[in-house]
Amino acid sequence: MSSYENLDKIAINVKSHRLLSKLLNENPKLEKIMNQSKNETEALVGVKEWVLHELKKNETAYRYYQGQLKGAENLAQLQWSDYAAIRILDYIDNAGREFRDLNLRGKVAVSNPIKLIWLGVHMGTGGAKPFFYQDMLHLFQQFSGKKERNPVTRAELVKWMDRYPSGLDPRIVRLREENRERIIKILIKKMDSGEIHSQRYQFKENLSEEQKFLTMLEWWKEMTFHMTFAVRSPDLLNELLDFSLDPDTMEILYQAEKKKIPFFVNPYYLSLLHVRVPYFAIGADLAIRYYILYSQELIHEFGHIVAWEREDEVKPGEPNAAGWILPSDHNIHRRYPDVAILIPDTVGRACGGLCSSCQRMYNFQRGLLNFDLKKLEPHKSWSEKLPELINYWRMDSQLRDILITGGDGLMSSNQSLQEIFAEILVMARRKHEDNQKRKDHEKHAEIQRIRIGTRLPVYLPQRITPDLIKILKDFKDEGSQLGIRQFVIQTHFEAPMEVTPEAKLAIERLISAGWVVTNQTVFTVFASRRGHNAKLRKVLNDLGVLAYYTFTVKGYMENFHNFAPNSRSVQESAEEKSFGTIPEYMQNELQDNMASPEKIPQIIQGIKNKTQIPFLSTDRNVLNLPGVGKSLTFRTIGITRYGRRILEFDHDRTRKHSPIIEKMGKVVIIESKSIAEYLKQLEDVGEDMSEYDDLYGYSIGETEARNPIFEYPDYDFFTTDEMTNLKI
Repeated sequence: MSSYENLDKIAINVKSHRLLSKLLNENPKLEKIMNQSKNETEALVGVKEWVLHELKKNETAYRYYQGQLKGAENLAQLQWSDYAAIRILDYIDNAGREFRDLNLRGKVAVSNPIKLIWLGVHMGTGGAKPFFYQDMLHLFQQFSGKKERNPVTRAELVKWMDRYPSGLDPRIVRLREENRERIIKILIKKMDSGEIHSQRYQFKENLSEEQKFLTMLEWWKEMTFHMTFAVRSPDLLNELLDFSLDPDTMEILYQAEKKKIPFFVNPYYLSLLHVRVPYFAIGADLAIRYYILYSQELIHEFGHIVAWEREDEVKPGEPNAAGWILPSDHNIHRRYPDVAILIPDTVGRACGGLCSSCQRMYNFQRGLLNFDLKKLEPHKSWSEKLPELINYWRMDSQLRDILITGGDGLMSSNQSLQEIFAEILVMARRKHEDNQKRKDHEKHAEIQRIRIGTRLPVYLPQRITPDLIKILKDFKDEGSQLGIRQFVIQTHFEAPMEVTPEAKLAIERLISAGWVVTNQTVFTVFASRRGHNAKLRKVLNDLGVLAYYTFTVKGYMENFHNFAPNSRSVQESAEEKSFGTIPEYMQNELQDNMASPEKIPQIIQGIKNKTQIPFLSTDRNVLNLPGVGKSLTFRTIGITRYGRRILEFDHDRTRKHSPIIEKMGKVVIIESKSIAEYLKQLEDVGEDMSEYDDLYGYSIGETEARNPIFEYPDYDFFTTDEMTNLKI
């Protein structure tokens, strides 16, 4: 007998019994089917006949269920009860299907919710937890029409946004100044006692306490100061936070330290956390706080974390999960035909801090990423290796976009960046010259877009110096002459509280260098609160920053604490983001000025004034799927005994992929927490559950169309369809 069959014999608890009783009382038809069914098969057949009969009343919904209709336009024609009917039928169609659950280190999970209900009715067994029955209760309330979708109003959205001050609020600025003063005074004491020391940062002799304070205040403006004095231990973290961390949190951090999980928080970013919580901003820093603080699940899983992106597992000379042959197993990542990621062998492999839900935690576990900055300084071999890596773009028929990241693209020194930029310019020129010898329809894609992925405008805005801006501007000027059309800083603000005066200055400087600034947000639990993302979009728009992607948290059980279910991402996209939709005729103006980013702040303001929208909703909500790419096209095909939903994703058909996508098939993801557990987290921080009442109903997703402003420019020639460096 298999282990999951043994689970069928486990008695359900009292709360599960009560939820099951409520489910049957509310649905007499379901109760009748269950009572009359002699076994689970009869229950499955009975429920399917009942639900199919109801679904066929809407021909569009029935054809959508069968897969004959797809896309957002057809999804929009479904009634709220149709969503539920399709989910019930998908549960039945996939009943008994086994899945490898990487949340449980590869154990087999089996979805058969109708069987679990039948076992609960007849045997009082099945082992299903209350989270499962809560989900089923909401499902049948939606199917029966007892629960309807309640559209969000603009007034509600504005009210939610007002809950979250930005880091530009004068009251918040003052609190951060208090934090900075406290941190500086502690660091001075530790320097005086010899507990911490630095070759670079030393006080002159006979300075008064005030003079030391003023000296360190000047040092505070330098990136190297914050990297030198970054916090690497729980005790120092707690002391700099005025011993405000509770014992449970400290115990988790001690466990993380013992398990050798990297820990790195710079003083500037630490100053953004509340110690004295203001009445007007209660909970406003949670999205920041839980980027620093680790969870019990992360500690438990560290050492067992598996690569979420299968492209991270590369063998030299062999194709990666998307079929691409790469010249390096850790310097170049590639998923799509037109873009590849460059990860330099420089300090760019590090970051300004470690995000607790980092998508590269697998590589921290392997030791490929770390915060030993001295070790990460480029070796002589890097200058020889760099041209070979950059040549990969020259020799490829489809690549036209380079994303320099890491780690963090701006962690590299100015000299390292200049070396990378110089090689890119040489490559772009040669790729253009190579094309002059080719006929139309045989020409290769030429370089059109350069991007730098960085969180330093958030973590360390002190990095964005006039010297860096000159390097970026000079590179843009030279690249533009070679036909490169788009220069993009792709940053990662997670919360409006991260938009500080220092971050504002950094953004203004980057835009002045002629680079478009876009933002990607990770949809963590605390970033997913009602109105939080909307407020972030507004604050960034006011500075001329365009929202790009909003990502569902990746990873398995190690990210349990920060994971917000995909249903919440779909809900946010359908409700809160809808108020920021840009009229199509206005999108062209933005697209036309992607090469003139200094005009974008005024264009954004003009669009908002004309349309009276609160922000520009230019991004897409997506999950970065293993091997497949970004998508939010899915159906909920199963649910575990613990109420964790099983989603089957299809790839985003609105963009170009490796041909392997047709052979790869759909990707199944088992979510790391139930919706009930997610809602409990929100309730525990004071969220009103009535504002999330529709959440259970969002069980189908369709990837939003890519906004035209993020499309590549057209060539004045025809490129080849041939794909090189590809092996299927």
